[in-house]
Amino acid sequence: MHGNNGSGEQHSPRSPKSSASPRGGGGGGGAAKLPSSAAAWLVDSRWALSAALSLLLFLAVALAVTSFSSSSSPYIVSPSSFFSSLPVPVPASRAAAANHSQSQSPPPPPGAGVPRLAYLISGSKGDLDRLWRALHALYHPRNQYVVHLDREAPVAERLELAARVANATVFRRAGNVHVIRRANMVTYRGPTMVSNTLHACAVLLRRGGAWDWFINLSASDYPLMTQDDILHVFSTVPRNVNFIEHTGYLGWKEGQRARPLIVDPGLYGSKKQDIFWVSQKRELPTAFKLFTGSAWVALTRDFVEYTVWGWDNLPRTLLMYYANFVSSPEGYFQTLLCNAPRFVPTVANHDLHHIQWDVPPRQHPHPLALADMPAMLASGAPFARKFPRDDPVLDAIDDGLLARPRTANATAAFVPGGWCGADAECRAVDNDWVLRPGPGAQRFRRLIDRIVRSEALPQQAVQVASSSSSCVWLCLCVYRKKNTRRFVVLM
Repeated sequence: MHGNNGSGEQHSPRSPKSSASPRGGGGGGGAAKLPSSAAAWLVDSRWALSAALSLLLFLAVALAVTSFSSSSSPYIVSPSSFFSSLPVPVPASRAAAANHSQSQSPPPPPGAGVPRLAYLISGSKGDLDRLWRALHALYHPRNQYVVHLDREAPVAERLELAARVANATVFRRAGNVHVIRRANMVTYRGPTMVSNTLHACAVLLRRGGAWDWFINLSASDYPLMTQDDILHVFSTVPRNVNFIEHTGYLGWKEGQRARPLIVDPGLYGSKKQDIFWVSQKRELPTAFKLFTGSAWVALTRDFVEYTVWGWDNLPRTLLMYYANFVSSPEGYFQTLLCNAPRFVPTVANHDLHHIQWDVPPRQHPHPLALADMPAMLASGAPFARKFPRDDPVLDAIDDGLLARPRTANATAAFVPGGWCGADAECRAVDNDWVLRPGPGAQRFRRLIDRIVRSEALPQQAVQVASSSSSCVWLCLCVYRKKNTRRFVVLM
């Protein structure tokens, strides 16, 4: 504060200590002088007016941009969205309450950790009853099922299968058994077996809801343990593990399967015929590496989606290549997986089957009988094949391994499990997450420990650059011969 003529006036920091003469004043004492407080007010009012004009101009531009962005371009950010993105202060009590509510989120539903399996059970002429028996031995309301009798089966058998499924109370309640009504022509050793499997995969992807593994079986297959046993052990397996028996060592198959060219009449004919050979032979492919193995697989949903939807062109390319390949079901999935770097670390070298071959091996496996029961149990595999039609060994499995009740219609009796509760006829399908594993789970767990947990799956993949092309082979192939294991790095 400065004294000025004893009046004690305060000066604004923007104003000089002494009043200035007005612009254009001639001089002398005739010019009136403004008081210093009035000068400060005038300066402040000019700044206020300038700020008000700037605010009005900003609002006008904001309104114009808002109307323009809403009518023309979606990429212009409006002021409203800008201001809405600014952080809003939240009281500490409200923030603590929000954090507490998040920490108190509801628990997952019952059975969230129990997987779901999707089965294909296929048959041909005369397989109606044993397909029906296998379906009931494999049934669980948590799973999905596709059943198929090929075109060689009489129309009456195919219609009877559809009618049985439609009239089964449990199947209607669960809605998880799907019949392929437009039957496919399937030729043994031909590519139509692959197309039939892919057809079932597509049906399951579209209508099967949520499932984790796809397993293909035939009417001559049969389970060696309950579904509760299988689901219990699968719940401990990573969801990305594919079970495919495979090898890159072709051996005699190079000359008898890889080089010959065949034609499958099932691709274009309405009557079943055997494949026939073309005189010309072809060289081994150089764009990809061939693999072979078992036709029976357990594939993850991720790999099935890749195979059916094919966002990469490799699944389609290999499907066309294997259209002229002898016994293409024993090579298509193996070659596809082992040439897809994303899936190479996920392969477990087993088909989850117990199969006995004659020595020397023949075209078909050794038919299983009662004398083979100890070997079946020792294998730890959840499935076995090939069983003769209505063989006594099936009754022994029902009694000793599945605890399947004896009824007037034995082929239509379900295997009891946790989902049955106290109902001996297993008519309820609500508690499909309740499992009661038994001795079969222990056998299966030992097998899984041997083929999955004892072998670090990521270490099975090695990268070997091919010197003859730009392709990169990614697979460490394991195969068994005469109960020995050999490791082959594919070059």
